[in-house]
Amino acid sequence: MHGRPHTATLVKLFLAQHGVTELSHPPYSPDLSPLDFFLFPKLNVELKGQIFTDIPHIQAVVTWELKAIPAEEFSRAFNDLCTRRQRCIVYDGDYFEGL
Repeated sequence: MHGRPHTATLVKLFLAQHGVTELSHPPYSPDLSPLDFFLFPKLNVELKGQIFTDIPHIQAVVTWELKAIPAEEFSRAFNDLCTRRQRCIVYDGDYFEGL
């Protein structure tokens, strides 16, 4: 079970100071998680087949790959979240990926 994100006072203060709006959604839904429908698949493609020597090597490569993703792709993923949220409502919370 996943806990609610961004409930720590320090995190809430940071988000408020930076104008970040919290979106309410179910505690976990793979259809609504940008990590599941955008970031992890993208990283998987880039990292597949690589051999890592140690944890710092993994961290360096993943950091490099994350920095290589254009800001527009993150914006597109966020905008896609709104579409996915609506589809989740239409399908009454049922899984809809691939339909």
